[in-house]
Amino acid sequence: MSDTLVHVIDDDEAMRESLSFLLDSAGIRARTYESAVAFLQQLDGLEPGCIVTDVRMPEMNGLELVRRLKERGVQQPVIVITGHGDVPLAVEAMKAGVIDFLEKPFDDEALLQAVRSALDAREREDQQHGEKRRFEAMLEGLSPREQEVLRGVIAGKPNKVIAYDLGISPRTVEVYRANVMTKTGASGLSELVRMALLAGF
Repeated sequence: MSDTLVHVIDDDEAMRESLSFLLDSAGIRARTYESAVAFLQQLDGLEPGCIVTDVRMPEMNGLELVRRLKERGVQQPVIVITGHGDVPLAVEAMKAGVIDFLEKPFDDEALLQAVRSALDAREREDQQHGEKRRFEAMLEGLSPREQEVLRGVIAGKPNKVIAYDLGISPRTVEVYRANVMTKTGASGLSELVRMALLAGF
């Protein structure tokens, strides 16, 4: 997780320093911002990771920040920190796409757990996105006939049915299937179907 960064946004300096120290001591890099507005000004070239923001801040609250991030297509997971009276606001933030909220005073371990979980989710998403692009490129490399055979395979049709649908022999379907497996590098049918579905085939 050393290549990811936690963006901490809070107008309370003591809270910013405390969170930054906590994350740092857990081996997680953190950068702090004194307001949502200051954070939004740094959006260009934002390092990947997750965002931890207080919900009640002057100028722009955490909920408004979440909406702005969504408008600008920022995909980073957001965790909001809330005071006791701000729980309804935090619930509203959850509905707006925040992945977690923590009520003050919270346990250090609870925050670290929420951050790790957000970073893991982010990593999984990045991984899946990379896989999707790779699979799309692989499937685009198939000939039109190989793509037709693949569609039949995904639909769960036996070779004979695919052959009948395409007006070719079952033996030819087997050859196309073998070509598809070789070109995609799929180790078996289940992996081939997963690749095709992830690529939106």
